[in-house]
Amino acid sequence: MRIGIDLGGTKIEGLVLDPEGREKVRKRVPTPKSDSSGDSYTSTIETVSGLVRDLAKDAGADTNVPVGVGIPGAISPSTGLVKNANSTCLIGHALDKDLESALARPVRLANDADCFTISEAGDGAGAGFRTVFGVILGTGCGGGITVDGTLLSGPNAIAGEWGHNPLPWPQVFDGEDERPGPECYCGKRGCIETFVSGPGLERDFQTSSIAPLSAEEIVGLAITGEDLNANAALQRYEHRLARALAGVINMLDPDVIVLGGGMSNVTRLYETVPKLWQDWVFSDTATTPLLPALHGDASGVRGAARLW
Repeated sequence: MRIGIDLGGTKIEGLVLDPEGREKVRKRVPTPKSDSSGDSYTSTIETVSGLVRDLAKDAGADTNVPVGVGIPGAISPSTGLVKNANSTCLIGHALDKDLESALARPVRLANDADCFTISEAGDGAGAGFRTVFGVILGTGCGGGITVDGTLLSGPNAIAGEWGHNPLPWPQVFDGEDERPGPECYCGKRGCIETFVSGPGLERDFQTSSIAPLSAEEIVGLAITGEDLNANAALQRYEHRLARALAGVINMLDPDVIVLGGGMSNVTRLYETVPKLWQDWVFSDTATTPLLPALHGDASGVRGAARLW
């Protein structure tokens, strides 16, 4: 058996797969908030450790069953410490070693978007395609690449990190220039993530509305036509996502792009975005399929378990 953990900004999900790859147990818990000292790293270790122990107990798994963990960042090849995590409490820590110590069992870590892509390329929406670009549109914006079922990582462990490039072909909407763009946790401005993540949609909507709403609420109002500001914000979102993915197609030309994360549940994206990206893809036609994840929000944790 194998245990997978998907360490997200708002939830931590765990899964146990049997030797045939079938799900035995799945459970999720809230991601810890910072304590009075502003530290949430220690409580994150404790929460993940407790979740693994509960999963192993419920599945009747041995104490030496390995654990794979998907994180919103990566382990630096040069330092062995977490880098590029939008859950910033993880940055600068040897998370894999600390979890191994707490769990007394072997642990492997990978970027959460890489785990998602492994899952979808293996037996999900990307199965049967040679080159798969997997995208997570959630609290952050991540990407992963597989070729012939093999994950690409690169010497800097950043293959697929499209979300921290600037949004291409900046536009002016209603007199507002997209440059220089919102501030990003990475220290730069105008990163793709600041536009096409869930919080990016929320931030953009609030510039034209008094009341702040969640991304889910904004999409709901846009689809029903109840709020013109919500519909305009979603249209800008689609335009930005199309430009961002056109840049990926121009560079990688993947056989398929698979979307995951909360924003991937917006069904109209799969019709509108490919129509829009035609204007920016450097080809006479762009036939790249844009598909929703087959395994939904379980895909990341399934991929984490498959790290073994």
